[in-house]
Amino acid sequence: MPVPKRKRSHSRIAKSHANKRYKVKAFAECKNCKAVIAPHQVCAECGHYKGIKVIRTKMERSIARGQARQAKEARTQKEAIPAEAEHKE
Repeated sequence: MPVPKRKRSHSRIAKSHANKRYKVKAFAECKNCKAVIAPHQVCAECGHYKGIKVIRTKMERSIARGQARQAKEARTQKEAIPAEAEHKE
């Protein structure tokens, strides 16, 4: 197994670690809703990228799910009412 011939000095170690720091992240602004986003990314708030709607947002999905549930409940209630009327007769 290879072994170093000499001890690495503190200055050599420090030089190798000099560029391993945190870098400042870049930020961009959504063209549609003005939210702060990472550049070249879809906006999580409104689902737009470069001014074009590309994904459904979490809020839109939850609204659609709620409407589907209400429609399903309405259908089951309509089906349940005639069935109860038949049993009463």
